[in-house]
Amino acid sequence: MLYHSTSNHQNTARLEQVVIKGLAPDGGLYVPDSLPHLPKAFLRNMSAMTLQEMAYAIAAYTLNSDVPADVLHDIVFDTFNFPIPLISTSRGNYVLELFHGPTMAFKDVGTRFMARLLDYYRTRHPEWPTLNVLVPTSGDTGSAVANSFLGLPGVHVYVLYPRDTINRIQRAQFATLGHNVTAVEVNGTFDDCKNLVERAFKDDELNSVMRLTSATSINYARLVPQMLYYFWAYIQLEKMHVDARNLVFAVPCSNLGNLTSGLMAQRMGLPVKRFISVENQNNIFYNYVKTGLFTPKPTQYSIAPALDAGCPTNFDRIIELLGSHDNVCRHIHAYSYNDDQIIETIQHTYHDERYLLDPHTAVAYRALGEDLQPGETGIVLATAHPAKLKNLMEDIIGESIALPDQLALFLDGKINVTKMSNGFTAFKRLLLDNA
Repeated sequence: MLYHSTSNHQNTARLEQVVIKGLAPDGGLYVPDSLPHLPKAFLRNMSAMTLQEMAYAIAAYTLNSDVPADVLHDIVFDTFNFPIPLISTSRGNYVLELFHGPTMAFKDVGTRFMARLLDYYRTRHPEWPTLNVLVPTSGDTGSAVANSFLGLPGVHVYVLYPRDTINRIQRAQFATLGHNVTAVEVNGTFDDCKNLVERAFKDDELNSVMRLTSATSINYARLVPQMLYYFWAYIQLEKMHVDARNLVFAVPCSNLGNLTSGLMAQRMGLPVKRFISVENQNNIFYNYVKTGLFTPKPTQYSIAPALDAGCPTNFDRIIELLGSHDNVCRHIHAYSYNDDQIIETIQHTYHDERYLLDPHTAVAYRALGEDLQPGETGIVLATAHPAKLKNLMEDIIGESIALPDQLALFLDGKINVTKMSNGFTAFKRLLLDNA
């Protein structure tokens, strides 16, 4: 199958180049020329499958034999090796808990899949130099990428994070790993971190001596596995004999990768009535839905740091999938909440339902409650374990919360970071010195 750039449909590539490069040479995002439509018989029979069986079958359809069947089987079964439960709430809706992976965030799925796929391509090209994965993070992405790529031969990961905005638990998840992971503390903002990575991808000298790629959701390999848990949610409703004909997904949004994956699932035949996109005060996509204008702005920090994006990178993919502003509005209802509203939602839900929402999931939970109509079945995507923001959560609910063992283990490690300014010259020197 061919993939084309959102900037120029004449610029095409095969899956290997799409995964290795991340961005198209013209700066656009890769999208498939077409997405297969799953047979109705397959959709009817999915409920008999396990998570891994379903994920493998749909991934094979999606990637259209671009990855050998035995290789894809191993990648998928390794990726989906932890539970993704669907929890019924007292409101009669559902929460899909995506945070049971190694770093307790939904990004474990996409980054683990991508790491295994890149590792396969590296084995086919022993002549390749070291592959350098550049990752700006506001918390969850960096830890998921670092742990997914940890120890892979021929790969070096650089995680860039803004000073003073990453909490102790989040930082420990990538800054204690060592080996092939370098934590880079930037004296600046998350936007500065993103800009450093973007400039590196465009720098001729760097690209002439180093092989660079990204593991953020600009890389198509992140989207395919994230698409699969939408189907899994549908399967679980079928198993519970819940009417899913009017299915609505509420999705916490920052760079819109998770939402893009849901739209891909819908395009392939998943019966979704609509999606609800939900942001914090960094409400670029919300404003687009309401006005038709896409206007990026500097990132504003919030208590939901994984939603802090001032320029959602997957916007062009959504337009590619839906075609027009009118069609976007038909498929997506948009909401935005500030920190006070997020806190209020967490407190009320915990008090009334004894379910603890992290700040990212809270925005989606609140929006679903406001948007869902009679006769519809709603699913909230829960994207991170609340203990990842332990101190904040305890301040909000006024109670202590337990730290899961797999998070506590990171705190036993020694923090090792490289500190630098927010200037590109310093970052370029760091990369070249390690080339």
